[in-house]
This record gives sequence, structure tokens and C-alpha cells, in this order.
Amino acid sequence: MEKKSVRTGIIGAGFAATFHFECLKKVYGTHVDVEGVFATDTEQATAFAKKRGIRAYNSLEELLDKVDVVHVCTPPVVHESIAIAALERDKFAIVEKPLTGYFGDGSNDFNGDTFAKQDALDHSLASIKRMLKAEKKSKGKILYAENWIYAPSIQKEREIIEKTGAQILWMHGEEAHSGSHATTYAYWKFSGGGVMIGKGCHPLTAALYLKRVEGKAKNGKPISPRAVSARAHAITRLKGFEDKGHIRCDYHDIDDFSLMHIVFEDGTIADIFASDIILGGIHNWLEVAANNHRTLCNINPNSAMKTYNPVEEYFNDIYVVEKTGTKQGWSNPSPDEDWFTGYPQEMEAFYRAIAYGEPVESDSNIAADCISTIYSAYVSAEKAGAEVAIKTF
Repeated sequence: MEKKSVRTGIIGAGFAATFHFECLKKVYGTHVDVEGVFATDTEQATAFAKKRGIRAYNSLEELLDKVDVVHVCTPPVVHESIAIAALERDKFAIVEKPLTGYFGDGSNDFNGDTFAKQDALDHSLASIKRMLKAEKKSKGKILYAENWIYAPSIQKEREIIEKTGAQILWMHGEEAHSGSHATTYAYWKFSGGGVMIGKGCHPLTAALYLKRVEGKAKNGKPISPRAVSARAHAITRLKGFEDKGHIRCDYHDIDDFSLMHIVFEDGTIADIFASDIILGGIHNWLEVAANNHRTLCNINPNSAMKTYNPVEEYFNDIYVVEKTGTKQGWSNPSPDEDWFTGYPQEMEAFYRAIAYGEPVESDSNIAADCISTIYSAYVSAEKAGAEVAIKTF
């Protein structure tokens, strides 16, 4: 089959835009023509474009007119507006996580510690409905950029579940490290919450996905989340926190530790942890306890490679693993971190969907369920862990 060409635009010019661009180089199922980039920070966009030999556009609308798909690599506060603008022009929108959320009342003095979390849930559900409505009317689709779904270990677990008829009884997962590098992340009004949404979305979506896989394999219908109990804490904002310089601690009004206990409609469960208080690099994993097997998906770090480096300076020019505090001593360098984390596989799947109409594993519905679960969890945390029902899509 002859490869089709897809014209692509990137919205945003920061960290996410950079790794999206790099992953596009590895797409082999279609010809990807990166038309250009748009970002509200024109200086950053110009530098991004010059380095990669593409054009920096002056407006979102101008870029949308030139492409078939846009990569929404912006702070989540504008995910909805950009995605809907693309869908209204029958374009595809590859939307970074989280899909959408609640970003305050628009006032400068909005504080994530003091508002009613039910407001966040109500507003986020309304946002989801607007996005799904726009998608339904469009020839384009929302492709949810949740790389955990496409991580090789998660996909291997999918195969095991499908071929053995497994019933997942309990899942236990985590994403954690020493703090986000984005300055805007410190404020609820830009990020829509703290670690519960910023990091918890990853293992949560993987867990939601695997229960969907199980349900579809057994009776053609996904098994959805029914209720959630949660706690959220701001450990680094405690008066007694002692800053030793290793953990980010300048957060304004967000949580830096959270846990969610999810009950699915079949009565099985999942426990999801997320935090910004963990040293030693990224800690990403999901454990699956089924009725016929047990799997531990080590996304990052994993034991594909172990290296001992006696002197820090030896590895000055060597990438080891994201967020690690030191390169001295024993470490687990990732031979291809993007591959283990699912980024190239994700982009390949998305572009095959755009070019050939193939179905995708990470769509708008699982993104919607993720957001609904997380903001229901924030309501639960406000109520000291009381169970809250989850609306699913």
C-alpha cells in the first residue's frame, strides 16, 4: 500500500512540542509533512521553527488552514479551545494530557486550595461534553496523547488479557518524580490541579484502558469505573518541610501527593499513586493482579540496562534517564526511553488513523473517563476520602 502524506502543525513550542516533533521522525506508516508551528510566545516559536527548518505561523487559524492535523502541546488551560477550533475545520487534534480540566474562575487571585472541588468537576464535565459534541460533528477526531496506553509493556499485557480471558482483580500503579520543570505547573489556574491530574492521569488511563480491553474481549463492552475515593496532600508546602534542594517546593496552590482508589462497575479495583516527592528519576509502573496471572509493567525505570559510573563527570554528555538526580554509581540507562514509554508507537497509531481510518486505542472517550475520574477524586479528597460516583462517557 502506498504511503499517504499527512500535513501536520504543532501548537506550542515547549517540552511537549519538542518530543512530539522528534517522535514524528519515527512514523513509518505515513509521510508526515510538518508544515509549521504556532505558539503565543512568538520568540520561542521562531526559535523552535528555525532549529527544525519549519515555518513559524502568526496565528492558530493560519496554521489550521494549512494542515490536516494539529498537535496540541500547550498548557491544558487552552486544550479545549484549540481542539474545537481544529474540529470545526474538520481537522484531527492530537491532544496532550490531560485532555481538559478546570482552571479557575478567571480572577488573578484564584486559589486552588479554597474553591469548591464540585465546581471543578462540573466545569470539566461541561468541557468534555463540548469537545465530544464538536468531535461528533467533525470529520476529524480527538486523538488522546496518552503514551502509557502504547507503552510496550502495557500492550503486551493487553495481549495476555485478550488471549487468556483474564479477569483483572486489582491494579496498582504510580507515576512519581521530584517535580515538574514547567513554571506554570505550580498554579492550579494553568494546570487544572496538581499531581493527581498532572501525573496520576498516566497510570490511571492505563488502568482504565486494560479494564476496557478485558470487557471488550469478554462481551464486546468496556468495563467502566464506577466510583472513586481519594486523598490529596501538599507535602512540600507544609511549614515543617525541610528543603534540601532536591525536590521542587515552590508550588502555589496544588497537591504534590495523591492517591485514588477506583472501583469498577464489576466490583474490581485499582489504586493509583502520584507524587512530586520522589528522588532518583521517574518512577512509572503498573502492576496487574489477575485471576490467572500477575504482571508488573516497569515503564521507567526498567532493567533492560544497568551501568555503574564511578565519576559523575564521565557521563556529562550521556543521557541516562529523565529526572535522575545523579549519574554516578549504579543506574538504569534507558536504551530508548521514548520507545519504552510508548511515544513512537502512539504517533504511528495516530497517523495510521488519520491516513487510513484505522481505529485507535487512545480516543476521546477514554480521555473523558480519565478526566471525570480525576475531578471526582478531587471532590472525594475534599471530603476526606468519601466515595464519589463517576460519570462515564
